[in-house]
Formats: sequence, C-alpha cells, structure tokens
Amino acid sequence: MTSCLIAVTRGLSASIVRCELTHLARVPIDVDLARAQHRAYEDALAEAGCTVVRVDDAPELPDAVFIEDAAVVLDEVAVITRPGAVSRRAETAAVAGVVGRYRPLQFISAPATMDGGDVMVAGRHVFVGVSSRTNEAAVDQMRTILRPHGYQVDPVVVTGCLHLKSAVTALSDVRLLLNSQWVARGQFPSFDLVEVDPLEPEAANIVRAGAHLVYPDAFPRTRDRLERSGVRVRTVDVSEIAKAEGAVTCCSLIFPSA
Repeated sequence: MTSCLIAVTRGLSASIVRCELTHLARVPIDVDLARAQHRAYEDALAEAGCTVVRVDDAPELPDAVFIEDAAVVLDEVAVITRPGAVSRRAETAAVAGVVGRYRPLQFISAPATMDGGDVMVAGRHVFVGVSSRTNEAAVDQMRTILRPHGYQVDPVVVTGCLHLKSAVTALSDVRLLLNSQWVARGQFPSFDLVEVDPLEPEAANIVRAGAHLVYPDAFPRTRDRLERSGVRVRTVDVSEIAKAEGAVTCCSLIFPSA
C-alpha cells in the first residue's frame, strides 16, 4: 500500500496584522488578499499531490498560519516545538492534535526554544539553525530525540534573517538553495548548492511536495538560475504573507501519510 502526501495547514486570521516581526518593519497587510493567496497556495499543494488537512483556525493567534514553526515531522516521529516567541507557544497544542494522528509525538521542553522554521531536513541529515528563536539546548534535544532513528543533527549559525529556512532550503535530499550571506556554504560540505541571485536575498525559501517544488513568484532571477540548473518550480504569489515574515515553507507541514 502506497502512502499519500499530507499537507497540514491552518487558516489565516485577521489578527495577522499584529504578528511577531523581527527583521521587517510593520506595514499594512490586506487580510482578504492574504487569505486568497493562502488558498491559492493550498491549491498548489493539492495540485502537487498533497491531501490538505486543516488545523482548526485560531483567530486569537496572529501567527498561527505559519504552522511550520509548531512541529517538525519526519518519517518516524513528529517533534512538537517550543517556539522562541512566547506569544506563539499556544499554537502547538492544536497542531499536535492533528499531527499525532500520523506520527508518534516527542516534545521540545524548557529551557530549549525552537521554531520549526529553523529545522531543515535533507535525507537523514537534520540542520538546526541557532537563531533568535532557536537555541543550542534545542539542538541537543533534537539529537537525543532523533539519534535512535539514525539522523545526523548539526547546528547552523544563522545571521541576518529570522530562520534557517529563510537562508537555505532543500531542493532534494542532496541539493540545497541558499543565500551564502546569511549562512556559510561551508556548513553544507556534502551538498550540491545553488546560490540565490544577489539581488534577491530572500529567495532561498522553497517548499518540497514530493517531487514538486512550490516557490514564490517574487524572485524571477533566482527562478531563472534554478531552471538553468534543471530545477522546475510551480510559482505562487505570497506577497501579503511575506509582509508578516512568512514564506512558502512556513504555511504547511508536508509529509507522507505513513
């Protein structure tokens, strides 16, 4: 019996206008347009072969749409995070309730803090960004949780951006897309690396859905680089979501059903 891909998402609340911001200035967000973009993003995941499963909306939680930060889902286990922003810690319970249907759960606990956006999985290699939201204690806890399953867990120093996956994401198990101004190339010695265009520093965030790649339409120069290297992408408009420091990986948790 073959497994299907699950994409867990969460609705975008009108309270997103009060979202946490670290590296961007607050600007007006068109909530209706942001919701339309989010629905189109879910449609793109469905077209890529995912079954979209929605966690109940949380109108009181401004950042809940960025569901990636609440959990890290691997083949053997799901790790429920402890977000670095105190205001976001209430997001995890409902996400755990849904993800727990598909995986046994482990939990990051104090004094560790971890956002899922700081965790990049490429094959059996797990990179954990040490950032303003994720600390060294979280790296240690991830090593302990994942060691029995045969994963290598390595810390990555993140500078200049919110999360590790703002700076580098996986195109495949052996190939990464990165901005080397925010994470050093030398931290990924065994991978083939594709650099973003220097004029598009935020272009390193791409989401894998099986064999498909979903990518923001805001970075045509980097898209050209990807296509010249043989990588085809499906683009989406997430311009309003980006005003809340969101990106395409942020808005889903994608994993095989079994």
